[in-house]
Amino acid sequence: MAEVKPPRKLSREARRVQLIEATIEVLAIKGYARVTMSDVANQAGLSHGLVNFHFQSKELLLAETLTYLADEYVQNWQAALAAADPDPAEQLQALMRADFTAALCTPQRLAAWCAFWGEAQSRPLYQEKCGSNNAEYVTKLEVLCAALLGPNGNAERVARAIRVTSEGLWMDLVTQTEPYSVDEALATLLEVAAAFFPQAFTRGIAGGFTGA
Repeated sequence: MAEVKPPRKLSREARRVQLIEATIEVLAIKGYARVTMSDVANQAGLSHGLVNFHFQSKELLLAETLTYLADEYVQNWQAALAAADPDPAEQLQALMRADFTAALCTPQRLAAWCAFWGEAQSRPLYQEKCGSNNAEYVTKLEVLCAALLGPNGNAERVARAIRVTSEGLWMDLVTQTEPYSVDEALATLLEVAAAFFPQAFTRGIAGGFTGA
């Protein structure tokens, strides 16, 4: 891992973010079980003692990293919805596209999320923080699906299908043997949504989708 020379003086919060970002990088390289405080210090270009000062244990560092990623995820989809047209089809499309924005869907972040998902079964905090258990997100997705399906559709099942497809695509982008792009992953998710809502999504130029 290349050593990065950071500025000597940062605020406490900025230093914590620097160390969390370094932890994300190390998770992507080494996986969950092999992360050490020394690895994080080296990645950040800082002393082991400084890492210990901000995070007293590896467990605390990893828990704070997951919280950071979870907060980032929530802020990302909420901002996408706030910027979108209030029409349910536009809102649903914004929610799906948010999962594949460039800042969120980096190889390092995807690998870090997959590492935490692998630990979630045995760690209650991880179960709570991982994206699939974000109750606010799930509720919003179900409300949008219900608005598009009408009274005769099963919004809970359709929302689940969209959600697990998105999560599966994240996993596939990390583990795939035949590489494809983030744009292709998004196009796959939009195809799934269009199968459920053919009247709400109109295929656009170059395989894209727009609200009907």
